[in-house]
Parts: sequence; structure tokens; C-alpha cells
Amino acid sequence: MIVRMDTVAATDREAFLAMAERLFRGLNPGFVPHDDWKQFYFENILGTAGMSLRWIVVDESRAGFVLFGLEAHRFLPRFNGMIYELYVEPDFRRKGVAQIVARQAIRELRSKSPSKIQLEVMEGNHAAAALWESLGFRKVSERYVLAEPKE
Repeated sequence: MIVRMDTVAATDREAFLAMAERLFRGLNPGFVPHDDWKQFYFENILGTAGMSLRWIVVDESRAGFVLFGLEAHRFLPRFNGMIYELYVEPDFRRKGVAQIVARQAIRELRSKSPSKIQLEVMEGNHAAAALWESLGFRKVSERYVLAEPKE
């Protein structure tokens, strides 16, 4: 099995959005892309300096994608490495693909000397948590989102 990462090009817009929609539906079966997601998500990724959006290619087949990059610290003059998304299509899972790609993304981020490398895992995504923990990440916080704003 040969695994590589190829840059997602502007001409890959529709293929990428279709795959990203599968990712988000897997995390939330009720996911329905809003108009702003359809219009801006892909373009804003490609247009943001320091972002790397790559296809995961296994033996010449697109098997997923990874999105990672540098993000300015909110309050300090430093950058953090961020892994935003790592998605592997179901037919390619449980074969070590995610681990190979994660290690490569981490290597690329480390080459830019971030103060730290971080990511978020959706609650209940035990497979993702196990992957990242196996690579040395540890849980340091929990993020809460207001479900229904009360006025």
C-alpha cells in the first residue's frame, strides 16, 4: 500500500465539498450544509495563508483528505500548529492510512516550529481519540457550545 498526500487544487472544488460533506454527515447525521458553507468553506480554506489542504491518495485512489496549518495565537506573538480535519473514506479505514497521514502532517507542522500542535475531536468519536492518543496527543480541555440560545 502506497499512501501519499496531494495538494487539493481549486479545480477540485466539487469533489472536495462532496467528500467534506460525507465527513460532516458522519460526525452529525443531521448535517445540512448552509449556503455560506457551500459558498465560502472551500474558497476560504484555499485562500488562508498557512493552510495545507491535501488529498489522501492510496494506491492512486482518493481515500480522504487532511487539513492542517498554522494559526496565530489569540494573545501572544506565536503560532500554533493545528490539525483541523483528517477524513478517511470507509473503504480505506483500519489499514493504517490515518496514522501515516497524521504523522506526515505533524512532521510538516513541526518543520515550521509552532509553539504547540493541537486539534479537536468531536465528543463520541472514540476512534479519532484513540488515533491521536496513539500519536502522543493528550486531552487537555473540553469545549462547550451553547445548544439553544436562551434570551
